[in-house]
Amino acid sequence: MINFRYHVVSLTAVFLALAIGLVVGTAALNGPVADSLSDNVNALRKDNRQLRETVSSLQEEANREEEFATEAAPIMLAGKLTGRRIAVVTTPSGDDLVEGVVEMLTVAGATITGRIDVEDKFVDPDNSPELLDLADRASQPTIPLTGLPANSVGVETASALLGTALLDRPAPAPQVAPADLKALVTAYTSAGYISVKDDTVTGPAEAVVVVAGQPHTDKDSAQKDEAVVTIVSQLDKAGPVIVAGSWGGNGNVIGAVRGDPALAKSISTVDNGNTAQGRLVSALAVAEQLVDGKAGHYGLNAGASSLLPKPKE
Repeated sequence: MINFRYHVVSLTAVFLALAIGLVVGTAALNGPVADSLSDNVNALRKDNRQLRETVSSLQEEANREEEFATEAAPIMLAGKLTGRRIAVVTTPSGDDLVEGVVEMLTVAGATITGRIDVEDKFVDPDNSPELLDLADRASQPTIPLTGLPANSVGVETASALLGTALLDRPAPAPQVAPADLKALVTAYTSAGYISVKDDTVTGPAEAVVVVAGQPHTDKDSAQKDEAVVTIVSQLDKAGPVIVAGSWGGNGNVIGAVRGDPALAKSISTVDNGNTAQGRLVSALAVAEQLVDGKAGHYGLNAGASSLLPKPKE
């Protein structure tokens, strides 16, 4: 008869055999496995080092390309916009890009008639009624509401009124009186819808450069992005418009313009305005609009026809 002691001895023998097997197996495999793991780690370290060197090289290359564009600008832009009057309008997300764009316009010889920053309040859908009221109060004898959109969309009417004030009017239409322009700009700034660098708009411009950044990301992002497109389209009805900015996701104003067959025919876009190359091309696009009366789409992303305007044949 098998007793309890026999079971204990049997189980002890089994566990002892397993332990011996593990020790022998580990001893036998330890060398090859360790060597293999060491080889893999060394290979990964080498790959990682090569990738870091590649990234560093690409960054250096990008920096050199930026330097090239900056140094080439005076040659490529010389006289392109001499004597031309340009207004610069910045959307709520374009603040980081505007200085570089203005610099290139100045290198090309442009006179900046005013730098207007559109505040987030302007594109907030909750402010539509107040914008309509503001447009009515801000209108002046030479900047009337006559002929502007007659609807309940405040950002559309307010943008249209601003466009008629900031841009030249085709003859024989009367030009904006300086006092009326100052009164309108003051009304918009006092209400907090725009801000003006140096508090000055010297007069109407021949074209407007709209500097735009990334799409909005808050709960009202879709409506705000649509409002930015509305601003651009209303300015376009008053005169030539060039949109310079950085490419983004859904709601990006450059993508919206390029995707609209009507707007794409009259508004120029530059989708890499966050680079020196793009800022240089923005000035060339302004010259193309004013000299050739032609809109073009430039940059690196969907809808761009080329990197920069082609010389007129």
